[in-house]
Amino acid sequence: MIDSHLHLWELPADGPDDNAPRPYAWLGPQHGGLFRSYGEAEARETLDAAGVSGAVLVQADDTVADTDFMLGLADRNSWVLGVVGWIPLDKPAEAEQELDRFLRNPALRGIRHLVHDDPRDDFLDLPAVRDSLRMLAGHGLAFDVPDAFPRHLARTVQLAREVPDLTIVLDHLGKPPLADAAAMDLWRQDFRALAELPNTVAKVSGLHLPGIPYTAEALRPLWDEAMEAFGPKRLMIGGDWPVSTLGASYGRTLEALLELADELTSAERQEFLEATAVRTYGLHKRSVGGS
Repeated sequence: MIDSHLHLWELPADGPDDNAPRPYAWLGPQHGGLFRSYGEAEARETLDAAGVSGAVLVQADDTVADTDFMLGLADRNSWVLGVVGWIPLDKPAEAEQELDRFLRNPALRGIRHLVHDDPRDDFLDLPAVRDSLRMLAGHGLAFDVPDAFPRHLARTVQLAREVPDLTIVLDHLGKPPLADAAAMDLWRQDFRALAELPNTVAKVSGLHLPGIPYTAEALRPLWDEAMEAFGPKRLMIGGDWPVSTLGASYGRTLEALLELADELTSAERQEFLEATAVRTYGLHKRSVGGS
């Protein structure tokens, strides 16, 4: 099994410089045990305990420093099968410069921007962003979209239509509002429209949703919707560790998803647990000096 969505970060030991932007600005003491560093040794131990063979590291900060950090981890750890980093998509010249630098490391397999934290509702529509995304497509890199609903899911559909050469990865099924029936209808409409486009895939990840118990039974409506819309060849499992620990342990997070996946055929299960991620990100086994 490959975990398609795992985060690591390193917080300053003595707090950031007061004159500099705080890294991982979304993360604070209000997040309890999440507000600390999560490193490679702890991640490897967590993955091993759950029987996960490798993972894709995904950015958690809209900075090149976060991407440099993850690529450095990939250089030392063969279990890091790929990295989804960040570049300033709204500044194409800078984006191209940073991308050229990052692409010297073959572990870079995609790019993401924290659109849900960006105040611009039209971020994905900006001409400069579109230019950068076409550049990604030209390099064969995927583009992850996190927490797309409600502000960005319809725009993700439009993006997929207008840039058909770009592989778009919908993280966390777009964060469906499962506890709100009316909002679910809106999510479902855009989710199905996105699935109709062949250059899109989705991650069954990050589904510790407000007001919803984290059980296979509670998640079944989302599972059935995702399987009907995308099918196992365009879905991949993701643990969203350590963010997921706010709702359940890593082992329990995967157990609920594996319980749902048990109904698949052996071939379909292999697609969901591994092959979709390999195809989407162009992953391969890596040999490095580290573990």
